[in-house]
Amino acid sequence: MQIACTAHYGEDSVGSFPYFEYNVPRNVTTVVGQTAFLHCRVEQLGDKAVSWIRKRDLHILTAGILTYTSDQRFQVIRPEKSENWTLQIKFPQERDAGIYECQVNTEPKMSLAFQLNVVEAKAHILGPVDLYVKTGSSLSLTCILSQGPHDLGTIFWYKGSNIIEYKELEENELVEEPRVRLKTEWTEQLTSRLTVEKLLPGDSGNYSCVPTMAEAASVNVHVINGEHPAAMQHGNANTASPCALSVNLLISLYCTLATLYTSTVDGFR
Repeated sequence: MQIACTAHYGEDSVGSFPYFEYNVPRNVTTVVGQTAFLHCRVEQLGDKAVSWIRKRDLHILTAGILTYTSDQRFQVIRPEKSENWTLQIKFPQERDAGIYECQVNTEPKMSLAFQLNVVEAKAHILGPVDLYVKTGSSLSLTCILSQGPHDLGTIFWYKGSNIIEYKELEENELVEEPRVRLKTEWTEQLTSRLTVEKLLPGDSGNYSCVPTMAEAASVNVHVINGEHPAAMQHGNANTASPCALSVNLLISLYCTLATLYTSTVDGFR
């Protein structure tokens, strides 16, 4: 995207006239709910004032250190004697995306445009949304959060409405009890793995992966005594049982052929 910038100097000398510092990010991407910062640096401001304008409706958000909008999410941050005039947007939503202008009230006006992009990050639990696991076996749930240009925060696990509490065991591995483990890894994405050993019927329920910076994901876990034809998890893989699926397919095919045969015989009687 091409970002426009206008800087008009009038008749004043360049040596004393305000000017923008261009070595700042002007195409900024943030995640829904994560505070966004647009950094505008103005050198040699003198007695002039800096304002922030929302381009789509030409609304004046701030002028100097004052805020001129009822939306309290917007605020200008300017440390004392600093050339930085930073527009802070708390809890940004997708509707806040667009162009914002940093303006200086020179004659004619100076302005520098910033593009704000707001994306919605979503967590994803690998495997089907309904898992059938045998009593006494293990359950492994892997939650991945990959979308997000900045800090991806952390991930909490819930069973129903109750958070699964943990005590710190190692640097990045936590444990609640010997059969329940949680491991979180930060690489290019945030990955959290919840493992429950020696499953009991009471372990059935809705398990949710709830990131601090993204939309949650959940799966339904069914702990059963026997095989289930679909979404059966074996070992630590969130995959359906190929054997169970094949048996189920053969049974369905047999029933279909038997029905057709019976209908054909009845038709000749």
